[in-house]
Amino acid sequence: MSVAASIRQTLSPIHPEGYLFVALFAVAALLLGWLWTPLGWIGWILTAWCAYFFRDPQRVTPARDGLVVSPADGRIDTVGTFVPPVELGLGNTPLPRVSVFMNVFDCHVNRAPISGRIVKIAYRAGLFLSADLDKASEDNERNGIVFETPYGRFGTVQIAGLVARRIVMFRKEGESLAAGERFGLIRFGSRVDVYFPEGAQPLVGVGQRAIAGETVLADLSSQEPQRTVRVQ
Repeated sequence: MSVAASIRQTLSPIHPEGYLFVALFAVAALLLGWLWTPLGWIGWILTAWCAYFFRDPQRVTPARDGLVVSPADGRIDTVGTFVPPVELGLGNTPLPRVSVFMNVFDCHVNRAPISGRIVKIAYRAGLFLSADLDKASEDNERNGIVFETPYGRFGTVQIAGLVARRIVMFRKEGESLAAGERFGLIRFGSRVDVYFPEGAQPLVGVGQRAIAGETVLADLSSQEPQRTVRVQ
């Protein structure tokens, strides 16, 4: 394998949404370096972090009917039953929900949790509380996507966090996506909630690390009961 090929496999490309931010960080680093060299080095470190933040790696998604994969990289923050946001139109009955919290070092490109058609996109302005708080699901700025699937409707909610100030959506209502396909991103720290149809059994536990497009959150074709987990 050539050196160039090895580098391409090791380094992830930057998502186009990040080009402007990386350029701004680089310009700031040059100006800071002109003022004082140590400040310039700090600026270049922050520029490298910005490029890392906007990375868009390839993912290997398991392709089988009934599998629900994580829509985001990060820590499984909540597994339980909750009433979905009213704008999703999924009713007021508590549904199974898995929440994935992304810190500022996680990849922030979001992916479809299951194959289906987008039947609704609902943006709602709100606060910018820390995304790992329960109230963030109710009070924070968010963007909800409803997927129509053979297993019922799934709600996926992008939630802005304490630092995040923009939710970006790449898709439109009526589009069909395969599980693991990119649909959006959130800038600088946030969370994604997945609401399952009633009766679904999540296969992950709080504290587990998830990889977008790869980690299986649930298997709707399986009769396996909800798993219990332990931290070791």
